[in-house]
Amino acid sequence: MTINLTTYGLTNYFEDLAQATPELTLARIISQHRDLYQVVSEQGQQLAQVSGKLNYQLTDPTSYPAVGDWVLMTATSTTDQAVIDQVLPRQSLLARSAAGTGRQGQAIAANLTTIFICMALNGDFNVRRLERYLTMAWDSGATPVVVLTKVDLCPVLDAKMALLADSTMGVDVISCSAKTGAGFDAVNAYLLPGKTVAFIGSSGVGKSTLINHLLGTEALLTKTIREDDAKGRHATTARQLIVLPQGGLVIDTPGMRELQLLSGNFDQSFADVTALAKNCKFRDCQHQGEPGCAVQAAIATGELSADRLASYQKLQQELAYQGLTARERENAKIERLFGGKSAMKQVVKQVRQKNKRR
Repeated sequence: MTINLTTYGLTNYFEDLAQATPELTLARIISQHRDLYQVVSEQGQQLAQVSGKLNYQLTDPTSYPAVGDWVLMTATSTTDQAVIDQVLPRQSLLARSAAGTGRQGQAIAANLTTIFICMALNGDFNVRRLERYLTMAWDSGATPVVVLTKVDLCPVLDAKMALLADSTMGVDVISCSAKTGAGFDAVNAYLLPGKTVAFIGSSGVGKSTLINHLLGTEALLTKTIREDDAKGRHATTARQLIVLPQGGLVIDTPGMRELQLLSGNFDQSFADVTALAKNCKFRDCQHQGEPGCAVQAAIATGELSADRLASYQKLQQELAYQGLTARERENAKIERLFGGKSAMKQVVKQVRQKNKRR
């Protein structure tokens, strides 16, 4: 039986790219198992692995195939495994920094239309963490949407929505419940035929439960949160692309307890801060007490919260220090705080002289 790949999100863009190499087979990656990939082509589903040539050519970890990628592959006669020869240029890529690897990245999912950032309205609720997710999501090239889950467990929804107002400017926010079905009309509006939506968020926020509700069956494993601290336990252990009955495509991802940024779009995720910064007296203003700082002036009048500025600066510093050795990080901090080692030594000297006079 021939499979119509438009069901899996095939567009004219990828179809045209594939026509340049007609001897290879076009397929989409629907799951990954270490170095093996489950792919779907017009001939059906099968396992595939990266060719030796492609493996040699790929030097950046984020360039390796990821769930959602469209690839060109060669079928083999000696095994049922295909060989991936090429990863087609992506229209979007969600990636993070892999823990303990400096600046090496980890691709989460590719060729997404929308990213659902899921956050539960119980113990998981964390505005600062949401800002981190939004910074990563805006950088992907897809459109982020905040999905607040377990609304049936939240008696103070309006208060929590107010806490998110600054962080979610320009972002749609949906509150829903898989238990009651509330909010799913808004969720389904994004799950149109051929569109791919990735579900990301911490463990236990209900990503798999939401997808099961959309599927109308308990296809994905779910786990309850721990009662003592309301934290989640991993249910999803691998990324997988699923076709919904209504035609949309979803990618379920394992929960992220520690999200390290690989890169970020601050102009979108902190549009209020970056807009204010343009009015600072000095172009390189660090918003830490410099004269004519429009950001600090906005904090003084209540237009901007100090917590939001602190979150912005923390994420920027995290990206600036990423991949540096301990000595390089220390030098970078000295440069940021004092303007260089000479200036730092001068400050230390002045402090010592002042202490001697006491």
